[in-house]
Amino acid sequence: MADARPRPGPEALKAFVHPLRIAMFEYLVDHGPATATQLAEATGESTGQTSYHLRQLAKHGFVEDDPEHSGGRERWWRPVGFTVEADDFADDAVRGALVGMVTARDALRGEQVRRWLERMPAEAPEWRGVAMSIDGRAMMTAEELDAMTTELGEVLDRHFDAAKAIRKASGDAGRRAVRVHIDAFPVADVEGATPEVDPADGDGGRG
Repeated sequence: MADARPRPGPEALKAFVHPLRIAMFEYLVDHGPATATQLAEATGESTGQTSYHLRQLAKHGFVEDDPEHSGGRERWWRPVGFTVEADDFADDAVRGALVGMVTARDALRGEQVRRWLERMPAEAPEWRGVAMSIDGRAMMTAEELDAMTTELGEVLDRHFDAAKAIRKASGDAGRRAVRVHIDAFPVADVEGATPEVDPADGDGGRG
């Protein structure tokens, strides 16, 4: 099934690649609709700054008015999902913006993981016990990697859709925003190098 989310063009991607804009977008994804004032408090910026960058994000289709908060004194914004295809990285017009976007989002994700590790000792045991980090290595073909990443995507979609359905029926009690980061890519070939494998099975590992 084709991804129905919008696929931003070069100008939109270049506009998105700004640390504060990415941070605000990720905040909206994690916490739901918010105002410029709330985003200013969350990011440590002024309301003037967040208002300006929200307008730029809206101009390029990355955020929109939240219909559930219409008519109030302050404008509420919600994120608009988008997709980027692997072929986009081959386009000279957008590759720089895409690399910048991925790099900035990865830096933000790293910061989110760091904050989790810092506060983890104070978290409830049931949350400490279910958080995880997995790192895997294996010698694979392109077809095998495609099969794995496709299945991983299907697993995420299945669990996310189920959680959304149950949440709609029973509310937010006991629920928290959860982040899942998955990166899968081939390592650069080095002439004469022998890839390290797990001595137990000769085919990679996880930890």
